[in-house]
Amino acid sequence: MNPLQTADYVVFLIYFIIVTSYGMYIYRSKKNAITSSNDYFLAEGSLTWWAIGASLIASNISAEHFIGMSGSGFALGLAISSYEWMSAATLIIVAVFILPVYLKNKIFTMPQFLAKRYNDTVSAIMAVIWLLIYVFVNLTSIIYLGALAISSIAPVSFEFCIIGLSLFSVIVTLGGMKVIGYTDMFQVIVLILGGLVTTYLALTLLSEQFGYGKDILKGLTIIADKAPGHLQMIFDKSNPHYAELPGMSVIIGGMLINNLAYWGCNQYIVQRALGADLKTARKGILFAAFLKLLVPVIAVLPGIAMYVMHQNGMFQSEMLDAAGVLKPDRAYPTLMNLLPPGLKGIALAALTAAIVASLAGKANSISTIFSLDIYRKYFNKNASEKKLVRVGRACVVVAMFIGALVAPSLKTLDQAYQFIQEYVGFFSPGVLAIFMLGMFWKKTTASAGLAGALLTVPIATVLKFLPVWTNGAFPDFPFLDRMTIAFFIIVFLMVAISLLCPESKEQHEKHQIEVDTAMFKVSSEFVIGSFIICGVLVALYTVFW
Repeated sequence: MNPLQTADYVVFLIYFIIVTSYGMYIYRSKKNAITSSNDYFLAEGSLTWWAIGASLIASNISAEHFIGMSGSGFALGLAISSYEWMSAATLIIVAVFILPVYLKNKIFTMPQFLAKRYNDTVSAIMAVIWLLIYVFVNLTSIIYLGALAISSIAPVSFEFCIIGLSLFSVIVTLGGMKVIGYTDMFQVIVLILGGLVTTYLALTLLSEQFGYGKDILKGLTIIADKAPGHLQMIFDKSNPHYAELPGMSVIIGGMLINNLAYWGCNQYIVQRALGADLKTARKGILFAAFLKLLVPVIAVLPGIAMYVMHQNGMFQSEMLDAAGVLKPDRAYPTLMNLLPPGLKGIALAALTAAIVASLAGKANSISTIFSLDIYRKYFNKNASEKKLVRVGRACVVVAMFIGALVAPSLKTLDQAYQFIQEYVGFFSPGVLAIFMLGMFWKKTTASAGLAGALLTVPIATVLKFLPVWTNGAFPDFPFLDRMTIAFFIIVFLMVAISLLCPESKEQHEKHQIEVDTAMFKVSSEFVIGSFIICGVLVALYTVFW
């Protein structure tokens, strides 16, 4: 293992100074100004397409990708890449059909959409659910995985890493969406560069292990030869990991539901595009889709390479915890420890960039929902713009503090990425059903929306634990399949409630949103870009089916 050298500290310090200085500059320049809430939370009208696309990816990619997804690459193989590659296709759907609805109806937050389309009760319930997920699942898991990774490659304690990452993220977040959006472009460049460095190391190390020198292409050939099962995208029922990635469900079933809910109905993600015009926002989302195609190269491939080396006698002790249990999530930190001076600093900066950008994005969305949909609506209806910004900044600090306190409790996880996906999946089917029916079926009533909001977690819980409660009499469906079943159950119930208990004409007209087919027309450039992305996806799934 190579300890951090002076060159590594210099590289990391340069990264830290650039990001922190810019964040502090924006914060100080706005500290005493009368800043509108839309400018603080959405950077209204100021983000370019490349800033939107970069911010989407920087906010999405974090420690659960570098650490968690590499760990899943070690355990499952290339199939885990479906979360990334199918996201690219989903982003196109969001850009064409979902984003225009938000922009046409001047929607700034997801709870605002629910209040406009249904009522304040549905909006408040979902706002609370989102806040709980963002704080206790997303923030905590990112802080935990980030601290775990950094403490394993730098001479600092796990607890110090938690404090440092939290403070760094708060500094970036206090400047609002504008500073987050523009620093994210720098963060994306750093995280992709650092990620590629680690991937290069993994493949050349693998090539050396088998006597071929530093030949990156030979490393890929060795993976194909020694671990063909780890290059399989679609699992059949005989595969031991079928329950985690069940066959075609990773394309048209639960994976699509999961991705549509995440990319189309998620404040944390959609917020990046809500302050722009439709053309700019669509370009940004398409740019993000192209970047999504690269993520498995920097996040999954290193884990697969580590699996091959581990199977051939390397890194036996490094992949075990103190109790001697194999921990797939140790794959990426182990690789980073092997980087030479300077390059290790770049990889550390890349990992930190991914963590901080994601934490900042999450914290900003938490403050947006709390300030605009909870505080202003229920605690201070006459709050000034300046007051809302102050409340938003205070919310950032409180949320990060809670996340830092809870993070150490996640130490028992083996594959954090799969844990996050499964438990966020308790909410995704209901969220997607409420939004899709609300957008595209005018007869959907507020009562149906309330039922969807209240039933999504109970239905998901019953589907998960019913096999245990019935001693196996009820099938134990993979969690992606449970998401599909839950989605259709909720859709059926919402349709039935809407038809059996229709609203009055006055109520019906009060809660409609504006949707027309002209909103879904796209430019020829967008069509060409979409076809390229879809063509690449077809080729990937054909080769690695």
